[in-house]
Amino acid sequence: MDTPSPIPLDFEAAARLWDAYAEAHPGRAAAAGEYTVEAFGDSPALADELLSLVLDGRKRATSSDVAGYAAEGEPLPRIGVHWIVCDGAGEPHVILRTTELRLGTFNDADEAFARDEGEDDLSLDSWRREHRRFWQRTAAARGGSWSESDELVFERFEVVWPAEANLGSS
Repeated sequence: MDTPSPIPLDFEAAARLWDAYAEAHPGRAAAAGEYTVEAFGDSPALADELLSLVLDGRKRATSSDVAGYAAEGEPLPRIGVHWIVCDGAGEPHVILRTTELRLGTFNDADEAFARDEGEDDLSLDSWRREHRRFWQRTAAARGGSWSESDELVFERFEVVWPAEANLGSS
């Protein structure tokens, strides 16, 4: 089992990326107000892999364990919120905007959501296999456990900056 390793996020570079977005889209940036700086996954390698899928246009959704937000003292995402995604070295690459959210459990994921997450072979079976492993691993790293009845956040997003990163989307 892989051991999660922290990703040191470059908040100063993220602020510069946000400033470029705000200069190009002042209305959207002002309406958003704040943004978060994050990386996908729980290791540098997974962060790089998932960011690559976003940049390729294949990944337009993600899912999270609600308990992870609680453990970090972070609020759940909201529709319209912006987040800056970093690679495994903590360097920011892209700004995303949440377009859809729903709460559910592991068994509420469907084929369409698995496809929109853009991972593995895009099937619900691989989504279930890999996400089960991921949430078990991250819960154990927090000193807890995970079960399929735990509440999850199912989130869809759009790439808003840089504009050229949105070329792969349909």
